[in-house]
Amino acid sequence: MPLKKHHENVDMRELELPETTFVRDIDDKVFEGIVVRCLSQIEGIGLTEGNFIDHILCGRESVKGITVNQDEKSQCASIKIELNISFGISIPEKAEEIQTLIATEVSKITGLHVSSVHVIFKNIVPKERTKPISEELLKRDDKE
Repeated sequence: MPLKKHHENVDMRELELPETTFVRDIDDKVFEGIVVRCLSQIEGIGLTEGNFIDHILCGRESVKGITVNQDEKSQCASIKIELNISFGISIPEKAEEIQTLIATEVSKITGLHVSSVHVIFKNIVPKERTKPISEELLKRDDKE
């Protein structure tokens, strides 16, 4: 049976080019990797150390002291970091350095807006006891 004439008013582009949805998910480990690389460039700070219980309870090899929350609706991420800082370093200046670097790099690499970078200084330690962000963490990320 031939089609009736009233179908001529239908926009055929709608039928030829159906709507496509593009989805991009970014795992928290990606954010952790970016944050660790940023922190490794900053002197006078160190991640808080986890213990054996932390690794068991975590269920995955995440980096202790880095928490990421993503909001899919607003396409943004908030990051919380717990750090130790060397005695004698200005906390406000170091916090600003950390926050600026992380927000810039995360936005550049992921394309997401960084809504907050919350830095929590957990302890002041002597300079010689501040463990720099380890190359071991960076190497572990590279293996995965």
